[in-house]
Amino acid sequence: MNKRPKRVPVSIAYSIGRQKFSKEPDDHDLGIIRRISELPFPNDLPMNSMPDSQMTRVGRMKTTNTAAIHHMFLPRAAQAMGLLWQKAKEHRDPRTRNFLLFMVEQAIWTMSILNRNRPSGFSQVNQYLSGVFYVASQTAECSPWYVLEGKLSRLTKAFQSYRPKRVTAITTGSATNMPIPTESVDYIFTDPPFGENIYYADLNVLVESWHGVRTDALPEAIVDRVRDKSVFDYQKLMTESFAEYYRVLKPGRWITIVFSNSRAAVWNSIQVGLQQVGFVVAEVTALDKKQGSFQQVVSPNAVKQDLVISAYKPNGGLEKRLAERGAAPESSWDFVETHLRQLPITKRKSGILEMVVERDPRRIYDRMVAWFVRHDFPVPLSTEEFLDGLRNRYPERDGMVFLPEQVAEYDRKRAQAAQAPQMELFVSDERSAIDWLMDFLRKRPSTYQEVHPEFTTQVGAGWRKHEERPELSALLADNFLRYDGSGDVPSQIHSYLSTNFKDLRGLEKDDPRLKAKAKDRWYAPDPSKAKDLEQKRERSLLKEFENYKSAPGRKLREFRLEVLRAGFKNAWGAKDYKTIIGIAQKIPDEALQEDEKLLLWYDQALTRMEADA
Repeated sequence: MNKRPKRVPVSIAYSIGRQKFSKEPDDHDLGIIRRISELPFPNDLPMNSMPDSQMTRVGRMKTTNTAAIHHMFLPRAAQAMGLLWQKAKEHRDPRTRNFLLFMVEQAIWTMSILNRNRPSGFSQVNQYLSGVFYVASQTAECSPWYVLEGKLSRLTKAFQSYRPKRVTAITTGSATNMPIPTESVDYIFTDPPFGENIYYADLNVLVESWHGVRTDALPEAIVDRVRDKSVFDYQKLMTESFAEYYRVLKPGRWITIVFSNSRAAVWNSIQVGLQQVGFVVAEVTALDKKQGSFQQVVSPNAVKQDLVISAYKPNGGLEKRLAERGAAPESSWDFVETHLRQLPITKRKSGILEMVVERDPRRIYDRMVAWFVRHDFPVPLSTEEFLDGLRNRYPERDGMVFLPEQVAEYDRKRAQAAQAPQMELFVSDERSAIDWLMDFLRKRPSTYQEVHPEFTTQVGAGWRKHEERPELSALLADNFLRYDGSGDVPSQIHSYLSTNFKDLRGLEKDDPRLKAKAKDRWYAPDPSKAKDLEQKRERSLLKEFENYKSAPGRKLREFRLEVLRAGFKNAWGAKDYKTIIGIAQKIPDEALQEDEKLLLWYDQALTRMEADA
């Protein structure tokens, strides 16, 4: 037997003229409600069951046993909605019939038990939570006339004033196959599903049941545990959609994607999907919509602000030159030149100058790598070769790279700002730990004892689950230089000590007092020595990658992401796609999904293997 909570009327709100009143239901009121409940269900009231979904498995949909569409409506609302739907459906003129059905449709959510009671105000219209099926303990059942009167007025005004000046094409369908000519669109704005934040197909069932139709949930781009749709399934559908966007967009034009999800795996799937089809990401900024969604408000892990991703489709000349030159260093600098021209020169928020993250040297390198991988070319420059070339070719300000013709504008804006923009570094893996140490030691060459407590506070709860925690001593030895007290004090240490210690000011680099204070301090190498260190480190990483390849067992429980990144990159250059796929299968899915670089190599390796099969 289907048991559901008993609903008892406790208060009636009504108005006479402009005066508003409330009363407890009396015997006459209760009698009317009882007689309505004894009526048979109206013919047009949908009786189908709610489909199995994430929203019906948990929360108050489950505890209230709201298992069918007709369970969503109390007797009076069911009778009213059934009659309204019948009258609208019976109208002979097709256009008017569609208008009437559209109007009645606007009342479905409000007339259901999803409409919550809100004691703070008299109006109880549209008090349901958007984006979720939530049955409150106290519901507000409105008069259909009260619900529809305001909607009718607004709809009438909207259509009366609508005078189209040009033909507008509106279509509904899958973004993976759009009926739009190739390279015909000037600009794309898209607000795709955010992973598993909102279950659109499931939410549609309440209204669609009245129409007797159902959304095909199979091609829906979503992460859904009930339908066994993983992040990889979501990424595949999003990539197919982005490929269509890329096809219809004119060369040299832009796409804007609004996105919000706290899971790194979902965020990476969006970025990798964009890069796979040929888009180049130019900027990621926050969009404060002021009012958050239900998930954004209640979930402790939810991103409170949406992100706006700006990406461009290269104008064709860059790709043509890449095809002519191939994987040559000149192709790398051609990409950088083109990419820097697309990036904003400055960013301000609340009057404060912010970092343009896409101008960070390592971020530019990542974009360049993705560009070559997407076009099935080996990456022509190592990390340090690229970073060294970047320093020699382009001016750098506050950790950001500019074209020579852009730097004057930045200098002018920087002179007007109270302080330089700061890069926020969050230590979560070996690479970010190295970046944090680089930033720290550039400002403050320090001994191991001085670095250790500072470093320990950074490597906290945010460390990635499967990432092996490296020893600080190993990170310092592999990536930085230590002054052992012999020879002149390096310029980096000399500059720091003479600036911050009064008794050391004005001393020569070979002064015994300066050398004693400088002894055993770690410091960031200058570019001429950084390249040698990077090559030494890469050899060490690739040697450890060989151990991963030969490791017994099917899974690697702990590993170094830097080893995997170096190994995947090296295997890609050798067209050894089998190794990339084999190692990827040894690590947990979430570890692969949560690293943009690994995911890019892996997806491209799969694509090449399928193409060669």
